[in-house]
Amino acid sequence: MTRPSTAGTAVPSEQQTLAALLDALEAPAPSPCGGSAAAVGAAMGAALVALVARSSPTWEEAGGVAAQASALRARLTELADEDVRAFGAALEAMAVARGSGGARDHLVGVALEHAAEVPLAIAAAAADVAELAALAATEGKASVRADAVAGALLAEAAAVAAAHLVEVNLAMLPDDERVLVAAAHVEAAGRARERALGGGS
Repeated sequence: MTRPSTAGTAVPSEQQTLAALLDALEAPAPSPCGGSAAAVGAAMGAALVALVARSSPTWEEAGGVAAQASALRARLTELADEDVRAFGAALEAMAVARGSGGARDHLVGVALEHAAEVPLAIAAAAADVAELAALAATEGKASVRADAVAGALLAEAAAVAAAHLVEVNLAMLPDDERVLVAAAHVEAAGRARERALGGGS
C-alpha cells in the first residue's frame, strides 16, 4: 500500500488521517519529528480550549477566548510544517559541512541555531494555549472544564518538549538567551496548568 506523501508537511490534509500523521512521525528523517509532534499536541490543546469556550454561552469572554484559541491552533499547525522544513534544512547543511574541513563546526552551529527558532516559537505558542486553558478551566461551563484541563496538560507537555529541542539545537551555544526564554515559556505553561487543575476540579 502506498502511503500519502508527507514531505514538507506535518498536519494531515482533508484526505489524510491521524494514522497518516503517526506514520509520518515513524518515518526516517527528514519527516515530522519531535517539534512537529509538540506543535500538533499544543494545537489539540487549543482546539479543546475553543470547544470549552464555544460550549459556555454564559461566559462573557468566551467569544474572544475561542477566537484566540483558534488563531493559536492555526499558528501551531503552520509551525508543525515549518519544523519539518527547518529540520530538513539543518540535515542538509550538516551533510554539506562534513566535507568542509575546519569550517564544519561553524556551518553545523549556524544550521542548528536556525533550527532552534521554530521550536522556540512552538514553546511560546504552547504557553499561550496553556494560559487560555487555565482561564477556560476556571470560567468555562462546568461540564466541559475537564476538557480545558486536558488542553492545559497537552500545552504544557508541548512547551516542555519544544524547549528541550531548543536546548539540544543550541548545545554549542549554552549561554544563548533563547534557552532561557524557552525555559521561561515552560515555567509559564506549568503555572497555567496548576491553575487549570485548581479551577477545573
